[in-house]
Amino acid sequence: MAYYPQTKLSRYGGWIPTSRTVHHSFIKHQIKLGRSRANLPHKEPVAKFEAAIKANEEMVRLFDKAFKQAAPENKLKNLDDLLYALDPIIDTPPAFHIAEDDQGNPIGEPIGVPMYLLFDLLSNTGAAHQLFQMDAFNNALKDLLNSWGAYLTTPDSNKTLTDSEEGWFGTVGLQSLEDKDRGIFNQTYVCPDPTAVNRGYSSWDEFFTRKFKEGARPIILPPNLVEKNIIYSACESTPYRIARDVKAHDQFWLKSQKYSIYDMLGGDAAAAESFMGGTVYQAFLSPQDYHRWHSPINGTVVRAEVLPGTYYAVLPDAGAEIGDPDLKPGEPYGALIRSQAWITQSSARAVIYIKAENPMIDLVAFIGVGMAEVSTCTLSVKKDQHVQVGDELGMFHFGGSSHALIFGPQVDVTFAREVQIDKHVKINSVIAQVSQPFL
Repeated sequence: MAYYPQTKLSRYGGWIPTSRTVHHSFIKHQIKLGRSRANLPHKEPVAKFEAAIKANEEMVRLFDKAFKQAAPENKLKNLDDLLYALDPIIDTPPAFHIAEDDQGNPIGEPIGVPMYLLFDLLSNTGAAHQLFQMDAFNNALKDLLNSWGAYLTTPDSNKTLTDSEEGWFGTVGLQSLEDKDRGIFNQTYVCPDPTAVNRGYSSWDEFFTRKFKEGARPIILPPNLVEKNIIYSACESTPYRIARDVKAHDQFWLKSQKYSIYDMLGGDAAAAESFMGGTVYQAFLSPQDYHRWHSPINGTVVRAEVLPGTYYAVLPDAGAEIGDPDLKPGEPYGALIRSQAWITQSSARAVIYIKAENPMIDLVAFIGVGMAEVSTCTLSVKKDQHVQVGDELGMFHFGGSSHALIFGPQVDVTFAREVQIDKHVKINSVIAQVSQPFL
């Protein structure tokens, strides 16, 4: 039986395998699968993506440059290599990948975002930074991702919801799903058929967007706090950054990403004015986390919209810095994860404005940031709808993601002691209060 290196819930956790052996083995496996069918036509979604790219000379030129600029760890040699490696993914649900460690022991980890692992090192180049922000590229990529997303809603897509070594309900799979404080799966999540191996989920997407059971994430008011002043966690996530006195417009530097409210809110000048000088709280979701969003306050939805954007664009860097919690200094993997602040204004995302019942909180903006395969942000609320703490706002599909809460400059937000960078936070738990400090 394979053993499982525990996936961290922060930073790269769930996105990049903890074991570099598993990571490299997966890439090698995908390339081998792709090259084995190099004389066959591409599957239809990949063929359409290829046609869109090769019909645009600039995109072909930038792809060629990206392969030349990519770190030596990149084993995909050219666009054809990438396309053939995508073919096996487009009609296969995420699974666990089993490799062998240096002692020959089987080791397994979940590959929740397989396309991201193919694009990862390419994205961390100057050429890809330009290419992956082009509308033509993202339109073609969106079609490809939507095709995979459509497959993940079909009955065939639940074929990895098994108790095999590569299945999500095998010994290793359940360890991943129940890591840390997530809870026993059958006791924590709504299962259509708890006695079935696949828990009754009809598709991968139904499994991925599973709901919590009533009471699994209770809303608890700590003693000595005033309920109307409390901000609750909108997502099951790990805090990434807290920024104060944010600007309506700001520049993004490679090693010090700042928030630009105007860009985060899709160029809405009036909305940006409301939050200029305010506070941003951003937290990260692992692919194994719960992927629905809950209201952090009581209030009324003023507006809810989905904004188009990029999927794999990052701020290129020189690799992990000294002190990175997961990677060695200079390792080139994971630039997307290190670009989380920047992608709040570039990625496809949902924005929901909630007018709080408490005037001390006033207007709050929730941003659900789609990352990589997460090409779909679905809204569950609409304008003028009243929401209570814990009510569903929407959800991500198909992968991991990030989210942000924005508070206006007049809101005195004090975050709880428990809210620490890289420390996992449950949904519906207290993360902050307004006007008075925590006792």
